[in-house]
Amino acid sequence: MKKMVTSLVIAAGLLISSPLNSEAALGDRTLKSGTTHSDVKELQQVLKNGGYFKGNTTTYFGSSTQKAVVNFQKAKGLKADGIVGAGTYKALGVKNTSAKGNVSAKRVQEAKKYLSVPYVWGGTTPKGFDCSGFIGYVFKKSSNTAIPRTVSDIYKKGQKVSSPQVGDLVFFQTYQSGASHAGIYIGNNKFIHSSSSQGVSVSSIGNSYWKKRYLGAKRI
Repeated sequence: MKKMVTSLVIAAGLLISSPLNSEAALGDRTLKSGTTHSDVKELQQVLKNGGYFKGNTTTYFGSSTQKAVVNFQKAKGLKADGIVGAGTYKALGVKNTSAKGNVSAKRVQEAKKYLSVPYVWGGTTPKGFDCSGFIGYVFKKSSNTAIPRTVSDIYKKGQKVSSPQVGDLVFFQTYQSGASHAGIYIGNNKFIHSSSSQGVSVSSIGNSYWKKRYLGAKRI
């Protein structure tokens, strides 16, 4: 009995300490009626932003989601079968982040390499990062993209998006007015960033602290 309890505790610990294992991005799987997955909720939000889906978002692909997809497909001249595959994702403006070499996927993969690296004010290397130093380093390593050094200047760049996708930047107003903190969106309402309290770590936009400070997302 003692052995069983110990095994369960260890297993639970592994689950808690590995929050990224179940992360997936909208666009990496076909969605259809009957599917239950967090991607469905993200799909519904994208459709809702376009005026096709009404009501509350959930993780279940039911008749209302199928109807919204069909209406979207008809409006875009696609085969109106209610199944969300490559063609529908493309029309929605959603990239397939599982595709080999995809910049967004590479960006997130690179960012995850530095989990637990400590926070250092002004830090721009794996010895220690501040939030913008971390983003700049990841962008440079993953796609050879140079971005401004400060969060406020980064916020001035790119295209504003209403619903972030994997690899987009999410911005927050923290210690000063305007954008003063940022992270890289990794899906499922989560982002990876270098915080002054935990270093490089994963947080939820829905967290009470970040939710009230959230300014929006941009695609660079």
